[in-house]
Amino acid sequence: MASTPVTAKIETEQPLAIEANGQFIRVIVADSQAIFRAGLRKIFALEDDVRVVGQAETLPQTLTAAKKFTADVLLFEAAIAANPIEAVADLLRQNPALRLVVVTTEPDQDLTLELFRRGVHAIVSREVEPELLVDCLRKVSKGEPWLDGRATQWVLEAYRTQGSRAGAPRPKVQLTPKETLIVSCVTQGMKNKEIALRVGTTEQVVKNYLRKVYDKLGVADRLELALYCLNSRILDNSTIKDIPPKPSPIASEQPQNGNGTATGPTSETI
Repeated sequence: MASTPVTAKIETEQPLAIEANGQFIRVIVADSQAIFRAGLRKIFALEDDVRVVGQAETLPQTLTAAKKFTADVLLFEAAIAANPIEAVADLLRQNPALRLVVVTTEPDQDLTLELFRRGVHAIVSREVEPELLVDCLRKVSKGEPWLDGRATQWVLEAYRTQGSRAGAPRPKVQLTPKETLIVSCVTQGMKNKEIALRVGTTEQVVKNYLRKVYDKLGVADRLELALYCLNSRILDNSTIKDIPPKPSPIASEQPQNGNGTATGPTSETI
């Protein structure tokens, strides 16, 4: 059957996968390079338990394919999106049951940690051996995470670092109700824009609140904040009331420093 660029392409094996009632691992391949997609299809065709049910070459096509086709695993090229972290969050929000395997060109510690925090099941190099990739798909299809040696080291180090910080003597931290609500939203994987709508303020104000919370808790980023909350149970006894979005964001609202002055705006993504 001729291969033509379409939003998502149903392979001839898909009916067999459906009739087998879950016997096959159904995979969507999302990659910008046609030769890479073709190579993966040839590799998977040699396996009795893997079927490619769809493919995409752009992020919009990937979102459409994930919505249109019933699949177990999405093999997703990180470079297909300008912001792979947000793309992953959108894909999992659209289809929470879909397991994501992200393909990267070069190992990146920050990207690896953030992608796993967002719910990715595996990250593989573009140079991964075919046998390892198939093993990865099999594990991920069962809901198991898959990490190579370097990624395992990064994740463990992140937990060790956070654990040592959590175990060090700290003054008792008291978060305000709004800070507590924002922290709760962060631990649920919400982006700053979503948090702003939830709280009824602006993204800039959310960033300023997060900077203040980081200073209070002695953490550096969202990942460390989530790990800190997990280790210290900072949200366990907090009562968070629903705060409906306000008709118009209050741009002037700013968290206050200790001297009573407002925290200035910043372009840094927090």
